[in-house]
Amino acid sequence: MTLPSLADQADRLIRLGVHERAGIDAAGLRAWAADADGADEGALLAVHPDRVPASALAPLLERDGKPGFVVTDMADVDRFAPLDTVELPDTPFYVVTGLDRGDSMANWSPDEALPALAGEGRSPLLLSEGIQWVLQQPAVLERNHCFMTIGSRLRKANGALDARTPAVWISNGTGRDGRERRNAPKIGWCWAGNRHTWLGFASATGRTAGSGAS
Repeated sequence: MTLPSLADQADRLIRLGVHERAGIDAAGLRAWAADADGADEGALLAVHPDRVPASALAPLLERDGKPGFVVTDMADVDRFAPLDTVELPDTPFYVVTGLDRGDSMANWSPDEALPALAGEGRSPLLLSEGIQWVLQQPAVLERNHCFMTIGSRLRKANGALDARTPAVWISNGTGRDGRERRNAPKIGWCWAGNRHTWLGFASATGRTAGSGAS
């Protein structure tokens, strides 16, 4: 699976109206993408989570004609912020390189996967980055091969991390999801200490800013 060029990714974001939510005009985004394109083949063009929250990106996902959604018990999804170890460029848009779905870590817990990724020199994806990866490359989300985005966590008032860890997967249409949402892209969560055979841990090798955005 290969991602489209950054220019094509920019066009898709524009068609979806993401650039407007991020506060940058279409021409500016296209210029940014043209400047950054070709630097890293297979890279993802990501909008900064401070500009467009996960709750606004999730409905833009689509599978089998059904829009993506956030589970009902994750109403605080936009409070899940980057871990202190995840450094983001201070630009509206940036490039994520070296994407990996993390299939080799399926059946690991988030608590086990996070230090292992760090030991490999990799950075866990943010929830917003994971959603945007699927937006640009829908085939990356497969049944039995979905992924967690443990770079985003919710910190409690006492400073401790909330035990929930966000993930992107496919709804079975059961429970509160509703039968009408079967096969729809789903933003949910798992406990940090639990393992799931069908969830890998998405990660990247780096994030870089382009000079076309400000």
